Amino acid sequence: MTEPSLPELEAQRDRLYAQLAAVGDFRRGSVTENYRKCGKPNCACAQPGHPGHGPRFLWTRTQGRRKRVGRQLAPAEVEKVRREIARHAEFTAAVEQITEVSERICEARPAAGPDAPPVPEGEKGGSSGRSRKRSPPS
Repeated sequence: MTEPSLPELEAQRDRLYAQLAAVGDFRRGSVTENYRKCGKPNCACAQPGHPGHGPRFLWTRTQGRRKRVGRQLAPAEVEKVRREIARHAEFTAAVEQITEVSERICEARPAAGPDAPPVPEGEKGGSSGRSRKRSPPS
């Protein structure tokens, strides 16, 4: 199979940008369903086998490098938040595809403009070959 041409890659990237724009509202994180016991000895939740009070739904996400934040969700907003989290997965997949196509475009583009002189084989840019040793501190 042959590698797509530069115009084909650019058209593919444009289609992916349109797909990215269609994602809509999204958010990071996850939704968990929790049950808990209240601790009152006479409550039904204290009986063996009782799952506890709930369900309670918690949306959590990472903020910064190490901080996790969360918010309890009302029952009416659970499905909305789950859909938005699913759209975040669509967003990250589209960004990954755009990155891959963009890297292929970068590889397909010529390194220099049409007027730039060709770089001879085996020659590298850089220093003139002189060593730049630092003098010892005084």
